[in-house]
Amino acid sequence: MSKYSPLYTSGGCPVDIATAMLRVYRANSCGKCTPCRVGLDKLFGLMEKVVAFKASTNDLALIRSLATSIYDSADCAIGYEAAKMVLDGLAAHEADYLAHVEKHSCTAEFGAVPCQLGCPARVDIPGYIACVGAKRFADAVRVIRKDNPFPAVCGLICEHPCEMRCRRLVVDDAINIRALKRYAVEQAGEVQVPKPLAPNGKKVAVIGGGPAGLSAAYYLALKGFKVTIFERRQRLGGMLRYGIPAYRLPDEWLDKDINAILSLGVEVKYNTNITDLDALRSDYDVVYLTIGAHGAKSLRVEGETAKGVLSAVELLGAVGEGKAPDFSGKRVVIVGGGNVAMDATRTSMRLKAKSVTCVYRRRIADMTALPEEIIGAQAEGCEILPMMAPVKVEVKNDSVVGLVVKPQIPGAMKDGRPSPCDSTKPETTIPADIIVVAIGQDIESKPFSGLETKRGAFVADKDGKIADHLYTGGDCFTGPSTVIRAIASGKRVAELIGKDFGVDMTYSDKVEVPPPSIAPRLDWGRVETSERSASERKGDFELMENGLSEEEALQECSRCLRCDTNGKADC
Repeated sequence: MSKYSPLYTSGGCPVDIATAMLRVYRANSCGKCTPCRVGLDKLFGLMEKVVAFKASTNDLALIRSLATSIYDSADCAIGYEAAKMVLDGLAAHEADYLAHVEKHSCTAEFGAVPCQLGCPARVDIPGYIACVGAKRFADAVRVIRKDNPFPAVCGLICEHPCEMRCRRLVVDDAINIRALKRYAVEQAGEVQVPKPLAPNGKKVAVIGGGPAGLSAAYYLALKGFKVTIFERRQRLGGMLRYGIPAYRLPDEWLDKDINAILSLGVEVKYNTNITDLDALRSDYDVVYLTIGAHGAKSLRVEGETAKGVLSAVELLGAVGEGKAPDFSGKRVVIVGGGNVAMDATRTSMRLKAKSVTCVYRRRIADMTALPEEIIGAQAEGCEILPMMAPVKVEVKNDSVVGLVVKPQIPGAMKDGRPSPCDSTKPETTIPADIIVVAIGQDIESKPFSGLETKRGAFVADKDGKIADHLYTGGDCFTGPSTVIRAIASGKRVAELIGKDFGVDMTYSDKVEVPPPSIAPRLDWGRVETSERSASERKGDFELMENGLSEEEALQECSRCLRCDTNGKADC
């Protein structure tokens, strides 16, 4: 299904809009097939119940089940698209549907700006876009930092979930929000962070110097907390440094944000492993445990321990530490379909591999990696081999010689995509000298054996509170996720810590956002960023993406509908 739902971004109630659209689909149905003739009628009736505040949570489950059935079995595009529209709406606006059922209110977040609501950190996106459009680049960075202390990092690698909510989708296409963030950072130069408040006498220990820990440290330090970060490696950044290749996020861009955070007086103890959590808790008022997810899940197949098999975490970590292996002349096979798998795939090509093949057990359309990452890997000469499930590692003289795979066939739908099933085709062997496993990550929780874990994450309440004055957050709490979600997690925990001690964690960036232009906003194509040519970029780790020009950035700013001042979500 589409990652974008333009029908739901206009500012009206998404449930009401979906119901109205379903009425149109139903009226245009020929009625020949049962899914449309009977299914759309039933689905419309259920949606009307939700709009009228008469539905239950069981009705929502029935809507999802019925829409999935219609989506899978309708004979024509009318039934298929009607069901797809409802399912997309449920996925994108679940909170609104629940508000209708549980609170009998028309919207879960009345008055919210869609793009800002789509950002886990709730960054004022229209505000900083307006500043960029006015060429007030330092102010744009200040607006971003109010809710996200990593403007440089997110300008390059954020997955931009905000764009999925952009109301401009109703007109033509979403604003290129991430590219405008990068442009602001590039043009602003060094922007000083706000002056922190006087020390309040409270000490906070942050275990782990990744994006969640650093974000918490930033907001706590601003409010006068004495923050000490305990980092087990030689440098800060966590997976930003040891999991994301330099061709996507160069060290100097990461260091730009980290240095700004440390300038608030945050102390760092490098090369430090915490082995006694109780002792640390006795020395500090609060402990924030944010160690990331640096362990790797295994394939659990025969031969996996052979020489030549390594995890993507190992590979990318070695590259981040400046200890990149030499893959010259090697046939490399990567197993996985997410962004980490794509990073490992494209990194292997840059390490001079003879050939690089990414094996995935589902279809390419089902890969969780960003589409641009998949397309970029293919352009660089990497092969994507879908519908192949690993069976065993072929070993000779204790070393890898190949990966045995079983061809798959799409099966029943589950969570919006078909489950892979063994086909009748015979197993085949993919020649390999190196196999890189990128099927998921785990937390390394041994030093904290006294804490409960579940499914590879620490157990805590919904806000990350494990016990009084002990919090967790980031990947070790949510499971492997995106940088913006880790940042939001750190920001949220900082707010909770402040609340524990009666400290108001809100602050003003003191930026007056320019008023919206009265110029008409015509249909206008979205500006996309470009990349260095594949033949050039695949041979080095230099930044591969080109930034926007001034002309492109200002044109893109002019497309913003300024939902912060014009027509907030209002049913």
